[in-house]
Amino acid sequence: MTITPALEADTAPAALHGPEIELRSTIGVELVDHTASDLAVVRAARVSTAGEQAHREERGDDYLAGLIRYLMRSRHGSPFEHNSLTFLVHAPIFTIRHMMRHRMWSFNEESARYKDLKNVFYVPDRDRALRQEGKPGHYQYVPGSDHDHELLSTSASASYRAAFREYQRMLDAGIARELARMVLPVATYSTVYATCNARSLMHFLGLRTNRADAAYVSHPQREIELVAEQMEQEFARLMPLTHAAFEEFGRVSP
Repeated sequence: MTITPALEADTAPAALHGPEIELRSTIGVELVDHTASDLAVVRAARVSTAGEQAHREERGDDYLAGLIRYLMRSRHGSPFEHNSLTFLVHAPIFTIRHMMRHRMWSFNEESARYKDLKNVFYVPDRDRALRQEGKPGHYQYVPGSDHDHELLSTSASASYRAAFREYQRMLDAGIARELARMVLPVATYSTVYATCNARSLMHFLGLRTNRADAAYVSHPQREIELVAEQMEQEFARLMPLTHAAFEEFGRVSP
C-alpha cells in the first residue's frame, strides 16, 4: 500500500486568509518490513513437541491450517508472537495517539523538536459520518448535511491557518521548535514507524474495526479504523491461514 496524495489544498492568498495550508482527507499505511508467515506460527508451536527439529519441518497447508485453527480456538497465543510487521503510517496526530494506546507495539515518530512540521492538516471527506447521537458507550454516527461539512471544513481551515501562522512566526523569531509546536492542532499530519507481532495486530484489529460478525463488536473512531483496515489487508496477504482462523473464531486475539 502507498501513501496517497493530498485530496485538496487550501491555496487562498496569504494576504487574505493567512498562510497557505494543505488539507488532506487521506490516511496512508505502507508495509515496509516483515518476518510474517503461517509456517513460523506452526514451527513455534511445534517446538513444544518436536524440539530442535521444529524449525526444519515442512508441512502442507492442510496441516498448517489445522494446527493454526487449534491454536486460535484454544487461545494458545504465544506461537503468534514469533514474527514482526513494520508499517509506515501517515495520519493526523490524534489518530497516531490512538495507535499508541496499544502498548505491545513499538513506535518511532517524526519529531517536531528536530524538524519543522509541514502545513498539512486533516479534514474528513464527504463520506465521513459527522453527527453523533446517543449516550457515551452507545453512540450512533449518522451522515451530516452539505452545510455540516462546509461548516467543519471552514472552521477547521480558519483554525489551522491561525495556528500555522503563529507556529511559523515563532520559528522565524528563533523560538525553539519544541516550544513553537505547542500551538499546532492534533489534526496536524505526522508520520510514524509502527512495529508489532501478529498476536498484537489481531488485538488491535479486534478493537479498531467495526465488524458485526465479531464476537465483541467494537465501535472505533473512523480514522483509526482506516489505519486498521489497511493493516489487515497486509496481514491477510502475508498470513492467510492465521487471518482466516482469526475471522472464524470471532476476530479475538488468542
